[in-house]
Amino acid sequence: MTSPASGAGSASDPPDHAPTTRSARSETGRAASPSAPAGGRDHRLGLALLVIATAQLMVVLDATIVNVALPDIQQALGFSGSGLEWVVNAYAVTFGGLLLLGGRAGDILGRRRMFVFGLLLFSVASLLGGFATSQSWLLTARAVQGVGGAVIAPTALALITTNFPEGGERNRAFGVYAAMAGAGSAVGLLLGGILTTYASWRWVMFVNVPIGILVAAAAPRMLTESPRRPGRIDVAGAITGTGGVALLVYGLSKAATGPDGVSHWGDAQVVASLAASVALLVSFVLVERRSSHPLLPMRVLADRNRSGAYLIMLCVATGLFGLFFFLTLFIQNVLGYSAIRTGIAYLAFAIGVVIASALASKLVQRVGSRPLIVAGTAAVAGGMFWFSLLTEHAGYAGQLLGPMLVSSFGLGLVFVPLALVALHDVAEQDSGVASSLLNAAQQVGGAIGLALLGTVAWTTTADSVRTQVAQAGRPLPKPGTPPPASIYDHALAVGFSRAFVVAAGIGLLGLLIAITTIRVPRQELSGAVPAPRETAPQPVAQHPVTVQRQEDRAALAAAARPCRLC
Repeated sequence: MTSPASGAGSASDPPDHAPTTRSARSETGRAASPSAPAGGRDHRLGLALLVIATAQLMVVLDATIVNVALPDIQQALGFSGSGLEWVVNAYAVTFGGLLLLGGRAGDILGRRRMFVFGLLLFSVASLLGGFATSQSWLLTARAVQGVGGAVIAPTALALITTNFPEGGERNRAFGVYAAMAGAGSAVGLLLGGILTTYASWRWVMFVNVPIGILVAAAAPRMLTESPRRPGRIDVAGAITGTGGVALLVYGLSKAATGPDGVSHWGDAQVVASLAASVALLVSFVLVERRSSHPLLPMRVLADRNRSGAYLIMLCVATGLFGLFFFLTLFIQNVLGYSAIRTGIAYLAFAIGVVIASALASKLVQRVGSRPLIVAGTAAVAGGMFWFSLLTEHAGYAGQLLGPMLVSSFGLGLVFVPLALVALHDVAEQDSGVASSLLNAAQQVGGAIGLALLGTVAWTTTADSVRTQVAQAGRPLPKPGTPPPASIYDHALAVGFSRAFVVAAGIGLLGLLIAITTIRVPRQELSGAVPAPRETAPQPVAQHPVTVQRQEDRAALAAAARPCRLC
């Protein structure tokens, strides 16, 4: 889907407030596939998909590839334990906070243009991060990487709607995109282990540079640009929205109870950041309702299916981020796997996501989005509960492989239809915002998952250590002194098991949301055009700002109404 071309006074360009018909929204997909021999068109679309998928893989992979290298980074640059967290958090905060702004900038300035800018910024930051000789240098580079990722992720998703016509081709593209999103984290763990072991921690940064430059060079040749549309960035909305999401991610990342069992939810820094986040997000809603060029038009949230997709992604991401964090610790600290062996253990997870995503892209045209989302969220919840049965004596084939396959298959089934539903029937000028909201839901869900599940896991672990020591008649270990390995391994297994039970409960919440909200007709995801509706009498023309405010207020009221099954 493309936006109307820029240029004042063009009669063919609808104003920002004008509704866009479904047939108009389909024009870009058809324009992206010009009349040409089928083989040539398929070849061009295949190269376009390769560019988009590679960029998405790079962004997702970077969220986990650094994790395996953290011990080497700590030793090389002298990070403290709490300071080391910011090698991960600096990326997460800027990435999550700027997603809405990145998506809107693509809508206004051109998605391909912003996509290339994000890739180059990400590559430069990766190069500088690889040469870091101090903590501040590396953390700054990680934050700039997050800025680049916040531009790449929403524009990459929106470029699928710009370059692929509705129906089978677009569904297959979303399947590949979803496979990269789901499998990238697992691949990052493997690649991070290999690079750290056989090269240096610096190569987990350097590896992005040639990939980013090649993709940025190929994008202008392979991808169709969305024309620039007249408009401006909503500065007040950008400040309040970006600040609100960034402070939410920051506060949640700092709030979780640590491995020492000490809770940080009551810390002044955490309380202040979360309170400021709430204040900014409330201000953001008020600003957007009054803005003539809102960063987040409320009409985007008015659709029940789309809002349901965002909430489901929030729930799924909560379990996904918790899965990678706690399962990695369990495999390495309790089972004693090396970094490379841990990455290899995750290959089954990556393969499951890829296979399920390919299957979902084909099935969505036959059965629709709702059955796949329901089945996928049920599988994710079941896999999380299966993980809760792990003990410190678990083996890979008997206790790890099964829940890995179930969870990964469920995620693969969910990602494709969620992306389709989130961008289904959305106005052309809002597709970047709609895609950025899906990414923001994943990022915020991950922050919630690590904060909530971390609190459950580490609190339970500390309680288990105290209980075991008391039963053995031993004195409690002094602060900073680890308990005996047999006690601590059992405590970790108990703590992580409790966290997976909570993750399974959140997965069931996602299942309930899917059952009550998702209602997109199957035919509309297969490219079939529904019968035209009767045209209602046209109202008397009103001032564009007045119409915009009325639409946004009506959209907000519609989004707040309970669903028909509530």
